[in-house]
Amino acid sequence: MMVRMQLDRAEFARRQSDRRKDSRGQENYKWTSFVVQGPAETEKGGQESQQGILEDYEPSETGSDWSSPSSTVKERGPMLPRETEDQDQPHDPSIAPEETYDDTPVRGMKALDDLDDVDLMLVDEDPKNYLEAKTVKEWQEAMEAEMTSIERNQTWSLTDLPAGVKPIGLKWVYKTKKDAQGRITKHKARLVAKGYVQQYGVDYEEVFALVTRMETIRLLLAVAAQQGWHVHHLDVKTTFLHGELKEQVFVNQPDGFVKKGAEDKCKQEPAVYIRGKGQNTLIMGVYVDDLLITGAGIEEIRRIKKEMEVNFEMTDLGMLTYYLGIEVKQDKEGISICQEGYAKKILKETSMSNCNATTLPMEPGQKLSKEDKSPSVDPTLYRKWVGCLRYLTHTRPDLSYSVGYVSRFMQEPKQTHMQAVKQILRYVKGTTNLGIWYKKNGSKTLHGFSDSSHSVDRDDGRSTTGQVFFYNEAPVSWSSQKQATVALSSCEAEFMAATSAACQAIWLQRLLSELLGVKEEAVTIEVDNQSALALMRNPVFLGRSKHIDTRYHFIRECVENGKIKVKHVSGAEQKADVLTKALPRLNMKK
Repeated sequence: MMVRMQLDRAEFARRQSDRRKDSRGQENYKWTSFVVQGPAETEKGGQESQQGILEDYEPSETGSDWSSPSSTVKERGPMLPRETEDQDQPHDPSIAPEETYDDTPVRGMKALDDLDDVDLMLVDEDPKNYLEAKTVKEWQEAMEAEMTSIERNQTWSLTDLPAGVKPIGLKWVYKTKKDAQGRITKHKARLVAKGYVQQYGVDYEEVFALVTRMETIRLLLAVAAQQGWHVHHLDVKTTFLHGELKEQVFVNQPDGFVKKGAEDKCKQEPAVYIRGKGQNTLIMGVYVDDLLITGAGIEEIRRIKKEMEVNFEMTDLGMLTYYLGIEVKQDKEGISICQEGYAKKILKETSMSNCNATTLPMEPGQKLSKEDKSPSVDPTLYRKWVGCLRYLTHTRPDLSYSVGYVSRFMQEPKQTHMQAVKQILRYVKGTTNLGIWYKKNGSKTLHGFSDSSHSVDRDDGRSTTGQVFFYNEAPVSWSSQKQATVALSSCEAEFMAATSAACQAIWLQRLLSELLGVKEEAVTIEVDNQSALALMRNPVFLGRSKHIDTRYHFIRECVENGKIKVKHVSGAEQKADVLTKALPRLNMKK
């Protein structure tokens, strides 16, 4: 029979350190768990497995109850079967009967001093709680800076807790901020309330954080590149402290900053702002506490920065180089965006850094199903990997279909689904530096493509919609999504996809007209299905189209009112094709 015991990680590290100081010292050990496994068969033919918890283990004078039957050494736990690569240590009880603890390293483990860079990458650098952070100078300074900001903004005042009121707890959240190369730029400590104990309608009425859509950010960068503008980056410190609470909220004092005899009383606008027109245009994009500013006049941008610094505590980060995990490069020819650093980080976290690269994210014609009979995999790990890849699609439209496809199996992923995810990671390995280039000058028009693949889902027979919009010949918005209803024909699937594209086109054109201060123009959407085009241009309900949901006929009204123009494009020139299916190698390169 084999017995495996697992020591608490923190306790294990402490004892390793103590053992280096006095390796011959007698110690009492506290075990957190043990598992007994053996070859003995039960009456039903299964393997015996027992689990339990042994707390505060004290060695007895007569020896350990858990000692091996063949052991003559007292107070020693059982030993694993000896293997040829095992090496005896000076204090191994098998050769030193006077010893009561085996100092031989546990198989599969390393001493802390022997960890290399690859091992250290797996260590979470951020503290989980105040106890882990209070002894580190950088985190202590970060917490003091957070408390200083809170007091400066008069966020709360100390008061006695009213009778019948239960205070809300506070928690420190720590985050090490890094740049695209992985260098540490800041240690951030944020004090947050445990809001999950509050009830909607009783403790609060509305929760809102101002964010800019990723399509807006890309369009803003594309406009700035086309106009030859520079984009600047600002960071607002303690953004949430500038909000005004109507409710009266009581919270506990934070760990490390407790004042005895009192309780804490805490008091607790659009995402794109445009100022001026023409040569005086100034555009600001807001994503919670990250601000983008661009415009024609450099002096105007500097003046706005100074005005904002008077009212807000801010950090001027200069020219935009890194934003929400996206690397931005600006030069006289235009602006480029990519997520090379983030892609490499994904490969490290998934242990795929040394994998063999491939030229396709998914094999053409590959079909996956929820009813797959292969073994199940860890759903948490699967969701984590897919979630990381989804964020990578913000600058990689070539990944949208494959990542969206594997996202359909989050509930109960199988081995074949995980293999498809690893195929995507192998493709990422060979294309980490891919991104989008927005060039200077050129066209100011918005142009779209719409496509669909009919009945490609093996589980429910639904089609996949793909759409992509270009500004100045570079993509600013794209989407790959399974349709909400089953289409009875490829014409119907294309019709439904074009309607979805029309909604996005109208929103993008309105946003573009606001950014440039120009009149809205009709957006051209190219479709590769002649029957669907005829259905869009003909306001009559034909026999084969009368069953289509009424909302999908919205595009007819848009075409009739001149907001949308539809045009035929050959399948070979369909730019949205990559968003609806896995393409062969030659088509993928296009």
